[in-house]
This record gives sequence, structure tokens and C-alpha cells, in this order.
Amino acid sequence: MLGNGNKAKDASTILLEGRDVTSSLNNMNKARSDLDSIAFEEMEIKSRLLNLHQPCYVIQDQNRVGIANQDNFYNPNNSQSEKLETLMIAPPLPPQQLGDRDFLTSHSVKYAYMAGAMAGGIASAELVIALGKAGILGSFGAAGLVPSRIEAAINQIQQALPQGPYAFNLIHSPSEEALERRAVDLYLKHGVRTVEASAFLDLTPHIVYYRAAGLSLNANGQIEVKNKIIAKISRQEVATKFLQPAPRKILQQLVEQQLITELQATLAEKVPMADDITTEADSGGHTDNRPLVCLLPAILVLRDQIQQKYRYDKQVRIGAAGGIATPESALAAFMMGASYIVTGSINQSCVEAGTSVHTKNLLAQASMADVIMAPSADMFEMGVKVQLLKRGTLFPMRAQKLYDLYRSYNSIDEIPLEERQKLEEQVFGRNLEAIWQDTVTFFTERDPEQITRANDNPKRKMALIFRWYLGLSSRWSSSGEKGREMDYQIWCGPAIGAFNEWVKESYLAEPNARYVVDVAHHIMTGAAYLYRLQSLKFQGLQMPAHYRYYRPIPLVS
Repeated sequence: MLGNGNKAKDASTILLEGRDVTSSLNNMNKARSDLDSIAFEEMEIKSRLLNLHQPCYVIQDQNRVGIANQDNFYNPNNSQSEKLETLMIAPPLPPQQLGDRDFLTSHSVKYAYMAGAMAGGIASAELVIALGKAGILGSFGAAGLVPSRIEAAINQIQQALPQGPYAFNLIHSPSEEALERRAVDLYLKHGVRTVEASAFLDLTPHIVYYRAAGLSLNANGQIEVKNKIIAKISRQEVATKFLQPAPRKILQQLVEQQLITELQATLAEKVPMADDITTEADSGGHTDNRPLVCLLPAILVLRDQIQQKYRYDKQVRIGAAGGIATPESALAAFMMGASYIVTGSINQSCVEAGTSVHTKNLLAQASMADVIMAPSADMFEMGVKVQLLKRGTLFPMRAQKLYDLYRSYNSIDEIPLEERQKLEEQVFGRNLEAIWQDTVTFFTERDPEQITRANDNPKRKMALIFRWYLGLSSRWSSSGEKGREMDYQIWCGPAIGAFNEWVKESYLAEPNARYVVDVAHHIMTGAAYLYRLQSLKFQGLQMPAHYRYYRPIPLVS
């Protein structure tokens, strides 16, 4: 029997014990055709539970409890059917139903799921295209790339996905403002309609320009928002800026510069700065290490308060990122009210990611404890840190050493000779003067103002030299620079460890089998499956542990 105990239908809980009952089923009366659709054997039970597009019925046949996806159990010509009883029901729940349907409609996607941008093209054009062809939103990692590289990615992605979906990252660059401005110019020039704004401390004229330049009135006098913004935040004060309309002062400046019209400035005061707010918890790269269970509810409340004030036609959707790596974490985010989820660290270990095989192998071996905070390249002088992999690399310790020296001295010349020699031999691997010449060449193409500011400021010059190492270390990781493996800077959060633990006995354990679409599918399908189990559990069904896990199996193309 599959039910535990006599008179299970009268118990407050029902215990489902799937086992191999093939032999006993073969001995059953063949006339009991009404039982054919009820599963009593373990594999069949799991199959019925995973049939998410149909309802799930828990059926009792005398002292046995089984699972079915149809309710055609009753057969008036079969006396045995009178002994069947439906104990509980779970409705259909395909993965497409998780999250906010407005997110699906607005971005023309099939899942409330997004692969977030990873800087330096780690979230590559190939990754974005693979997701887009599957109807899933991905964001190209434009941060840190020169305009020519971004433009090449725009052309490649738009050619492959003429109707989308895709997004491009726009990172706040307080130390290199020209990069932010030129990225916006490219997005407007090529009609990029969705950007993922990240690392913003405040609104800048550049992101306001992007938003306002896409505003117009349709034939019915309604505001059309052509340039969508998905703002990634981890602080309430920053979320507030994106939940509110653009500042009037910045809008007026843009009008005076003839970048936007008076009408667009007026319309910008009636819509929020962002369509979606991604609540970023403990993540890879720039992070405040916030716990999602605290941050997400706070941002949801803030959104509701601001919506009540401004009465937007469409309220801003709130998503969840940081630590999303398994069906359990995805479901937790949706149950807390997330409109959509965003993954990051786990995608970096996928085949399509723009990083080296060595880096992907390190990521595939990482545990949740194998991460650490270290100084960032783009906001080095401000003391901002990023979360990185510490397994298999010395970069985090070396980067911290550079920041300590920067805090202690006002110029390269002040650093004691012995300490300077250690830097050249153990960290940089080159003479510091030669590095400065490379730095001049680099910023001459990228942002010449950086060199102008450093010529008369020795501490600024020291910062740029240190940033040479900090910046190249992530490129070495992406390109697989031989001989520099111990200097690889690999952005990731503890999510990668959770992901590895989940998939360790599945085909996704191998980096060369990790395709970004597969990962998205299994996380969303697993979340829907776990929701079904919870729904049945709340009705009183108890299952053995092996039912309570979703394990990825290869997709059939």
C-alpha cells in the first residue's frame, strides 16, 4: 500500500510513500481502467507532480494514496471506482505564471526571469542572444567596455534579435563620466529600448536624457514610454530616486541643451524614472551584501507609498536579485512579492559567458564560503568594494594591499623602495613607470580627462596606476591570460556555491554542459514544482524527502 496507516482519509495529514509496485499492479483486475491515470509508483508519482500544465489530484484508493492529473476516475460500470476519493487538489502552475504578468507583456518574454549584466562583456552577446531566442531577457555587460566594443555588440544582438528581447547595461561611472555619456548616445542612436541601470548613487543627466528622449504622446493623448529602464539598487534612498519622476532641474538643463523638447520634459515629470526596480541583495560585483528577506519587503513598501503619492498609470514592478541560484531561492523571492527574478553569478559559469575556461572551472568548484570583498577598479578612490571569488586566486589580497598603500601615501614616490619593489615583482610584474605609460595610452582612447586630472595630482596618478592592475585583472580572467591565473578577478556572490550544490548530481555539474537557457528553464520549472508541493503540504500531504527536490535533467530539443 502507498498510504501510511489505516483510514488515511480521516487523518489530519496524508503520507505519500511512492514505491515500486509493478508486480502488484500486474495482478490487478484489468477491468479497473479508471485507475490507469492514477500513479502509485515512485517514478510515476514524480511524473504526475511535474506535469505542471495540468492540475494535480491526490487520490485515495482504499488504503493507497496516489497522484493523478485528470479527474476521470469514476466509472459507473466499475464498482471499485466507488472506493476512490479525491483528498486534495493543486491547480495547474506552469512556470510562466510565476511573477508579474505585466513584466512578461512589457518585455515580450515568457518567464519573469532575467539574466543580469556582468561587466566587461562577461554577459556576452552570445549569452543575450541565446536567451532572447528562447524568449528570456538578458542584459549585455557593457560596463567597462569602450564605445566601439559596445556598438559592435549592439549590431550583433540587434541583427540576431530584431524584435528582442534584450537589454544593455548602463553603469554609473563617477570616475569616468564620458563613458556613461557615450553609452547613452549609442543606445539612443541605435534604438536600444531597454537598459539595466546599475551602481547609481544618484541620478545623472545622462540617464535622465535616455529616459526623457523616449517619451511621447500617442493618438489617444496617452504617454508612451519607449526607453525602458530596469534600475538595480540595494538602498532605499537610491530606489526612491528611480521610483520618482526625473528631477525638474536636470530636465530643464537638457531642454536648454536642446537634447529633449519642452513636451518631453513635461511628460518626464509624470512618469517614474524606472519601469522596473531590481532589488539587489548579496550579489557578485558591486554589492551592499543586503539580505533579500529584509531588503525586498522594504522596497515593496516604499514602492507602494510612492505609487500612492504620484498615482502612475502603471506602478513600478519590483524584482529580486542576489542569491538567486536554485528553485528554492527563486520561489522564495516570488512568494515575498517579487515581480521577476534576476540571476548573475551562476550565468558566468555557463558556456555562453564571455570568460575563460579556467575561470568557469573555478566557479564550478566554488562553495558558498569561497567569496570575499575587495576594492573595485571603477570606484577605487571612494573605497567601494566588490564581491569576488577567493578560491584559486590571490587577487583579493593583492587588491586590498593596493588600497592600503593608497590610503597611506600621497604618491608613488612616497612608497618605500622595498615596498615598491615588491609591487613591481609580486603584483604588477612590470616597472611602474612602464605601467604609467600604458595607463596614459589606455585613457587617451577611453577618457583623456583622466590623464589631465592626474598630471598635476600625484595621488590621482597613483590611483590610476593601481587601477591598471585592478582593471586588467578582470580582463585576464575573461580572456584566460596565461601566467596571470593567480591575479584573476572573478566577480561572484555566494549564489554560485548554492547553485553548485544543487546541480552536483546532475548534468549541469559540468561547466561545458551549463547552457544559460537550460539554467533559466530549470530554475523556473523547479520553482513552480516546489510551489505545487507546498500547496499540497498546506492541505495536509506529507511526502518523503526525495519528492521535495527538483533535479535538472537534460532538455529535449
